[in-house]
Amino acid sequence: MMSRNPDAIARLIRDAQRIAICSHINPDGDTLGCATAIRIALLRMGKEPFLFCDGKVPDQLAFLPGIDEMRIPTGDEAPFDLMLAVDVSDIRRLGCCDQLIPKSRHTAQIDHHPTNPLFMEENSVDGDAPAACILIREQIAALGIEIDRDMSICLYTGISTDTGNFAFASTNAECFQIMSELMGKDLPLAKLNRILFRERAKPQVLLMGRALNSLQYYENGQIAAMKLTLRDFEECEALSEHADTLVNFGLDTVGTRMAMLAREAQDGSIKFSLRAKEPDCVSDIAQSFGGGGHPQASGITLYGKLDETAGNVLDAMIRKLNG
Repeated sequence: MMSRNPDAIARLIRDAQRIAICSHINPDGDTLGCATAIRIALLRMGKEPFLFCDGKVPDQLAFLPGIDEMRIPTGDEAPFDLMLAVDVSDIRRLGCCDQLIPKSRHTAQIDHHPTNPLFMEENSVDGDAPAACILIREQIAALGIEIDRDMSICLYTGISTDTGNFAFASTNAECFQIMSELMGKDLPLAKLNRILFRERAKPQVLLMGRALNSLQYYENGQIAAMKLTLRDFEECEALSEHADTLVNFGLDTVGTRMAMLAREAQDGSIKFSLRAKEPDCVSDIAQSFGGGGHPQASGITLYGKLDETAGNVLDAMIRKLNG
């Protein structure tokens, strides 16, 4: 899907003063990199940007410039001239930030999920873009703002994390063109790469052990599945964010084509992370359960018992593999 529309969104931004920038629930490096980068651009334009997210900012991303301005909406906010959603694949991924839509004179979004239903007034969406921060860089250019060092930190965070440190099949020439520009802005690459891809908090290491201990293979090793219970999180003193990349350990097995991580969440739901190696695809499996995402990286939220729901998703993966 290709519907980049930076000029239309630039017009809305220029006509607005109070702007709500909304990230998706369970925020990651791309959605937060988008929000913090565009916030800096708006400040330089003399605008009043406000950062919102229905969820905790991961400790690992606390270095992002301006991230301490992130708030959960209370419902008491004054009206906005514009609400801008970044890296939000559908309206449900806004969580409680959806209450800001009727408070806003105009709405817009910048996103890169191919399953995005174009749910805002103006939509700049490219389902082939490796990261939403790619489109944010384009949007900043459309606003006539020059990239600075702080923006480079934000954009690198989004692009690198959503491309698996430039290792996923979605990584393209545009990523490296932007990276060349960011390196010219004194980007502290070695420091950020260590924080994002090599350092792990102790609870995450312990939780990794629990996930790997649960690992099971199906269909002659072509599918890897892991499960985490609330007890696992409690005993490891781990947070939801510590499980974000664990599914990749299943996919990294030689001969494995698809991987699943199912985990119990505090709200009673079961969260699923699905991954696949090209040419296999898991986004259609996710959509069949009400989820979505990218062809090789998707998510689902279900309610029920861990073993039962995991079994249902696993059955769908097996059917897809053998179909």
